[in-house]
Amino acid sequence: MEDEVRIPITSDADLVPARAEGRALANSLGFSRTDATLIATAISEVARNIVVHAGCGEILMRPQREHDRYGLVIIARDAGPGIRETEAVLERGYTSRAGLGLGLPGARRLMDEFHIVSELGKGTTVTMTKWRFRDELERLRDKRHRRG
Repeated sequence: MEDEVRIPITSDADLVPARAEGRALANSLGFSRTDATLIATAISEVARNIVVHAGCGEILMRPQREHDRYGLVIIARDAGPGIRETEAVLERGYTSRAGLGLGLPGARRLMDEFHIVSELGKGTTVTMTKWRFRDELERLRDKRHRRG
């Protein structure tokens, strides 16, 4: 997919380009500055979890275009130790030995959709999406643009 962006995550320094790419994609999809900031913050949270708990991984970002709405899908994955209790780590205030318990619950609150799949010894994949609804005028302009 031509709009797809893949960012390797190996250290805290990788959070900066991941946030910037997420913000740029959000802007290209017409998200407000506020929503672009929320998306960048959610990316920081999941990227930080990769660094702290798995050591390395990647973040994949891609636009999702539908007739009535545009979305930004973010997939964060690693091949780390996995998460024993995925429901527990999504509760506010849960802490692991190395974290404050704000990362995954915080990212989930910032995004419209949030899914986590983890297998012990094989890694974790977090998929989250933020949506922006397109108004009637925007859809009409898009329709005219495609015709002309």
